[in-house]
Parts: sequence; C-alpha cells; structure tokens
Amino acid sequence: METLFSGWDAPMVRACLQGRMGRVQTLGADSALASIGDFCFLAGEPVPELVERTDAPILVPGSAGWEELIRRMLGERAVPFTRYAVHCRPEDLQKDKLIHFTRSLPQGYRIQPVGREIYFTLVEEEWAWDLCGCFADVEEFLEQGLGFVVTRGGLLVAGACSYAVCDGAIEIEIDTRPDFRRMGLAKACGARLILECLARGIYPGWDAHNEQSLALAEKLGYRLDHPYTAFWVEEKVRCQREPNIN
Repeated sequence: METLFSGWDAPMVRACLQGRMGRVQTLGADSALASIGDFCFLAGEPVPELVERTDAPILVPGSAGWEELIRRMLGERAVPFTRYAVHCRPEDLQKDKLIHFTRSLPQGYRIQPVGREIYFTLVEEEWAWDLCGCFADVEEFLEQGLGFVVTRGGLLVAGACSYAVCDGAIEIEIDTRPDFRRMGLAKACGARLILECLARGIYPGWDAHNEQSLALAEKLGYRLDHPYTAFWVEEKVRCQREPNIN
C-alpha cells in the first residue's frame, strides 16, 4: 500500500499509513484513499468508488487521472484551489530568529503550552477546532500531540498545534481568532512550536492552505516546494466549518 503513496511525504499521509491517526481504504491492490481530519488523499489507479467514499471537504488527487475523475464526477460541487507544499532543512532554520518571533508579542500576550484545560477550550471554539480536533480525545492529544497557544488574560487568541502526528514528524496547524489577526500572533506561536520540534528531534511539517499561509511559512524559514491543485467540496464539510490557516 505504501508504494501507492510513495510520492507523498506529508505527515498527514504517513500518520494514516502508520495507523496512528486517520484511516486508509483500499480497492484492490491498485487504488487507495487516506483520510484524516478535513483531508482525503487519493492514490493509485483512479476509481469512482473511492471518490464516492470521500468524507472530508478537501480532496487531494494523486495524479492528473484522479483530478479528471473528481471533476467529472462532482462537477461544480468540487471547487479547485491551489495549496502549497513547502519544506525546510531543520539544521538551516534560524533559531535566533524564531526565538525573536516568540518574544515579539504585544504587551499583555503570552505563549502557553496546550494542556488538558486548554485542549477542552480549543475543541469548543469554532475557529480553533482544527488545532486539536483530529485527535480522538484529550488523552490521545496529551500522549501524542504537541501545541502552544497565545493568550491575553484568560482569552485564547491564537494557536499552533500538531494537526497530525507520525513517526518523527508532525503536521503543523496554525489558527488565529478572526478579531486578533494581523498582530504577529500566528508567527509567534508557530515559531514556538517549531523550536519545540527542533528540541525534540521532530520534523515540523507544513502544507500551506493559501498564499497567506505560504508567506507565514516562508517567514519562519520554509521554502516552497511546489503548488498543487486540491478540491473543496462544500457538501462534505464537517461541522459546517472551513479551513482557517492564518
């Protein structure tokens, strides 16, 4: 099965293949679907049955054949958009710069690790659900996950967490409460999470949802690998929420 996903190094896909998070469905030996959170990754030989089984709003085709099949089957219901695969060499990341970002918060704001109490607050907030929502429960997050939030007083205003976890790597998710954006909060808590990953020998994987997410990734030391086409399928939205990476 892993050979079908050989072109994907994303921690989201690897988490599914390793059985740590998400799930993998196969159709024979030549077609597979890996689903986790808001994402469905389609690999191998394109077959309509697996497109029908997708149960998340973001469909990522593994080939031009899959892309053509999605367009043919779903038509206008599948809205194409561009995502950006990025990468970094951990040894090249500038730790001094990342530390500076964590210390550049406005007065009255501070960074805290995600513990039990903060976890429950995050999964109850619409804007923050993706930060911890892929984990089955708080115990799984505390055992496997990793994350930090920015607070002002007792208010959670931004966060950077492991959207997915696989052996030796995480997929980073960063979200900011809408009324606290453009203040450098995402950059600060993102930098803190990356520093923690470096300290633990964990690769901080990133996949940018839009140009704003790409710009943030580049500020933190990532480089663009390649843009790619994904599809947003409104009818498959869980909890009526959209991706919010800012």
